[in-house]
Amino acid sequence: MEMVEYLGLRAVIASGVMRQLFDLLKRIAQSEAALLIEGESGVGKEIAARAVHALSPRAPRPWVDLSCGALPEHLIESELFGYERGAFSGAHGAKPGLFELAHTGTLFLDEVGELDLRMQVKLLRVLDGAPYYRLGGTRKVDVDVRVVAATNADLPDAIREGRFRRDLYHRLAQLRVRVPPLRERRDDILPLAFYFLHGQNPEADLDPEARQALLDHSWPGNIRELRNVILRAAVLSAPGRPLNAAHLDLSDDPPMPAENLGELERHAILRVLRAVGGHRQQAADRLGISRRTLTRRLKELDGADRAGRSFPHEFAHEKQTP
Repeated sequence: MEMVEYLGLRAVIASGVMRQLFDLLKRIAQSEAALLIEGESGVGKEIAARAVHALSPRAPRPWVDLSCGALPEHLIESELFGYERGAFSGAHGAKPGLFELAHTGTLFLDEVGELDLRMQVKLLRVLDGAPYYRLGGTRKVDVDVRVVAATNADLPDAIREGRFRRDLYHRLAQLRVRVPPLRERRDDILPLAFYFLHGQNPEADLDPEARQALLDHSWPGNIRELRNVILRAAVLSAPGRPLNAAHLDLSDDPPMPAENLGELERHAILRVLRAVGGHRQQAADRLGISRRTLTRRLKELDGADRAGRSFPHEFAHEKQTP
C-alpha cells in the first residue's frame, strides 16, 4: 500500500489498476495538453487532478478549482472571467476571475458537464487562446492556464442530446483518463477502510465478517460511501473489540443526513434495533457493547427527542425476548 498526498488531499493506493493510473498521471503531468478526467461520483477525480498539477512544471504556480455544478448559471461567468466595478448590481469593486488567478498555473473545472451552452461557447474561446473581457470591462485579458476538467456525466451522450458542444469536448479531452469505480479495484477497499477507521480510532479493527462484507458490497457511492460507512462504524467501536458486520450500514438506501457524530451513532443504533425487532440484548450483542451501555444511550436519545429531535418511541422501552 502507498500513501500519497497532493495539495492537501491524501490518496491510498493498493491496487494494480490505481498504481497504473498514477504512473500515467505522472507522464500526463509533463504535458501542457488539456486533460479530461472521467469517472463516477466519489471515485477520486479531484485527487487525480491535483496529482497532475503537483507533478507538473506548474507545481509552484497557482492551483485554482471550481465546481461548475455548485454555482447558479448567472454566477459562473463572473467567477471564471471576473468583473469590473459597476458591471452589475452589487459589483462595488473590480474582481479578477479564476482564469486570472490561475495564470501560469492550473485551473480545475469539476462537473464541467453542468455548464450551460452559452458558457460553453465562452469557455471554448478562452481555451483556444483568445483573450477575453471581464464583465463590464474594456481591456482584454490574456492568460496562460492549463485546464484540467472532470465529469461524472456521459459527455458523448450529452453531445448527442444537444446539451454539450462537440468542439468543446474535443478541446477539453486532448488527453483523457478514467478513474475506475471502487467495485473495479477491490484491492483498495480494505486499505481505504483501515485508513478511514484509524483516522477515527487508531486502535480499532475489523473482524473477518466485517472485512468480507466490505469486499462483497458493490459501493455505488464509491470512496465517499466507504468513508461514511466507516465513520458511522467507528462511532460505535468498543475499545479493544473489533467492529463486526452489524456496525456497517451497507443498505442500498441513501444514507441518513447527519450533522455530527451523535447523529451517526443514533442512526446506527436505530438500524440495528430495527433489525432485531427492538430486543436490546440482541442489539447490544450485534453492536459489541453491553446492554447497560445501550440502555443508557437510548435514554439519552429519548431525551433528545423531547428536546426537539425525532426518535422512534417504540425503542424507548425494553422489549422482552420471547
